[in-house]
Amino acid sequence: MSLVEEKVDTLESVLKDFITHTDSALSRLEEDTREFKREMLEFKDEMKDFKNEMLEFKDEMTDFKRESNKQWGNLANKMGTIEEDLIAPATKPVLRKYFNCTPIFRTIRGVKRIGNEEFEVDVLVVCDDKVFMIEVRSSPDSEYVNKILKKATRFSKFFPEYNDKELIPIYGSIIFPDNVIKYATKKGLYLMAYREWEYVDIINFDDINKKVSSDEKSESKT
Repeated sequence: MSLVEEKVDTLESVLKDFITHTDSALSRLEEDTREFKREMLEFKDEMKDFKNEMLEFKDEMTDFKRESNKQWGNLANKMGTIEEDLIAPATKPVLRKYFNCTPIFRTIRGVKRIGNEEFEVDVLVVCDDKVFMIEVRSSPDSEYVNKILKKATRFSKFFPEYNDKELIPIYGSIIFPDNVIKYATKKGLYLMAYREWEYVDIINFDDINKKVSSDEKSESKT
């Protein structure tokens, strides 16, 4: 056998081995790829199940929080401690959110006397340029809206030290009936109560602002 023939045979043998090993490697790669795809699909399904479980857990926690807030509100109502337990703790975040002010002073059931006259504020909150007179009722009604607004007209007499600040009266409770919300909004009185049993909020802030804006536009046309 010539040297050339030997080299050709050797090359063919090497090429045959290469093809055999390559086919085997490709087969293993294809199998590994299929296995990887199966594992990724399983992982995707597991992540989907995990996501669904987390959503269910979130919903359960939301329901638990709402029920806890509801129970806490009812307890505070029974004990007559709505001011201390619900309204007062919420004033800082709520007033900062809606009125862009940070309370520098807060008192519960603050009382001032002039002669035989007495003036009590359920929750009094003072900011740099505003003072908030928050009146709280466990069973709110529309009639008390007018009483709060009338009471606000006497505030400066008993608290003259705050005459340089804007007075903002607020009606606080656990929850308000729709008719009270509509009436208070019409009168321009802010309401502070639970929103969806999740957190204490001013529930008619946007509606009052829309009303004020509408009234101002109407006045400018006349």
